[in-house]
Amino acid sequence: MTALYETIADHITEQIRSGVYAPGDRLPSVRRIKSDHGVSASTAVEALRLLLDRNLAVNRPRSGYFVAKPRQSKPTRRVPQSRVDRSMQARDLRTPLSLRLNLGIGNPQRPTLGAAVQGPELMAVTAMNRLVSQAMRLNPVESHSYDAPPGSPDLRRALARRAPAAGMEVAPEEIVITSGAKEAVYLSIRAVTRPGDTVAIESPAYYALLEVLASLQLKVVEIPADPNRGIDLDSLAGVLDRHRIAAVALVSNFSNPTGSCMTDEDKATLTSLLARKRVPLVEDDVYGDLAFEGHRPKAIKAFDRDGWVLHCSSHSKTVSPGMRIGWCVPGRFLNQVEHLKLVVNQATATAPQLALASFLDSGRFERHLRRIRPLFARQVDDMIAAVERHLPSDTRHTSPAGGHVLWLQVPGLDSLALYEEAASRGIHIAPGPLFSAGRRYLDCLRLNCGFAFTDETDAQMAALGELITRQLDR
Repeated sequence: MTALYETIADHITEQIRSGVYAPGDRLPSVRRIKSDHGVSASTAVEALRLLLDRNLAVNRPRSGYFVAKPRQSKPTRRVPQSRVDRSMQARDLRTPLSLRLNLGIGNPQRPTLGAAVQGPELMAVTAMNRLVSQAMRLNPVESHSYDAPPGSPDLRRALARRAPAAGMEVAPEEIVITSGAKEAVYLSIRAVTRPGDTVAIESPAYYALLEVLASLQLKVVEIPADPNRGIDLDSLAGVLDRHRIAAVALVSNFSNPTGSCMTDEDKATLTSLLARKRVPLVEDDVYGDLAFEGHRPKAIKAFDRDGWVLHCSSHSKTVSPGMRIGWCVPGRFLNQVEHLKLVVNQATATAPQLALASFLDSGRFERHLRRIRPLFARQVDDMIAAVERHLPSDTRHTSPAGGHVLWLQVPGLDSLALYEEAASRGIHIAPGPLFSAGRRYLDCLRLNCGFAFTDETDAQMAALGELITRQLDR
């Protein structure tokens, strides 16, 4: 039986040989190995010593372990080989509600209950400002030039190194850098569908996904989702048996708007089901790093053995939404996504890519996560307490274990009317029908918990409670 430290050493060896770590690169620290693999410090040390014995690593006192030179092999690209309701078209793009919701963000210093954004204290503002300046100073010409469509090699290597935190084994060449996760989702769906196709989505679903589907002239079928475990796999299997589904799209971890998180068992079952049916899955995992406790949940991509999962994510929710840096691991659809990236906007801005690569490689991102995770957890708890304090007693709410959104159901509520009334008072919420192609969830709404809970937030919640009570009493 292989010892645990040997398994870890084999894992890092494969990363070195596939190009995730290049000659001279710093290898994961003892602390990082402990965190990623859930092992003791002694096991982590033994794994690193085994890499020394294999002549794959060198130990620099007070600096850590680094990949030995010369490099042993060149990196190689590893491309892994409900009933449909025809009235459920994706939403009419002329509907201005989502645009109004995002315009309601206004001053980034001012908290909003509507758009799912975080406060500046939860971003890496100072570090990223410094690193962008450094990138432009050290790369004065490159920073003002087009990058290749797949993105910065430095950033793709940095992302590949961190992929094991989500349970994934990814080579840098398998990653396409995008302008945020939304572009990654757009490119992925466009790569696997044609106008008129039908896409299965979890319900409720992130409203931006619905608008992407509408822009691509796609139909949707909504699969019910549990607020804790996510999409109902039995319902999905039934739809796949009865109808021609071009793709499935969902948020895997701490979904928007419910905060649900699929279990590893469900993720494995889903990938097996879709591989048998040869149906692509577009996975949005933008919230995965914001687990309040314990390890980051695995991505669905971690269970993909056949390349049918197109994994999309970004650091907009953890580092900086304004940098607009996302990525996609498209599996067997890599060539299509790379070409579409070229067609849509040539390349993502160079300097932010270089800055983010430095941030990830320096270890500061992990420290940043350790700082912000408990803050997000506290803000969600504070918002739940405010809901229970100010809203009607029969209000139902989710209790997410990560992310920063809260989903509410208030029996008898017209959340669209509430949106208009609240907006007239400067209070912005996300009404439930935004999250359904069929305009369901009228008695539901989503609240953002991305800002520190203040007296102003509490006053907004109290005013919201008064508006709801007044509406229900009419």
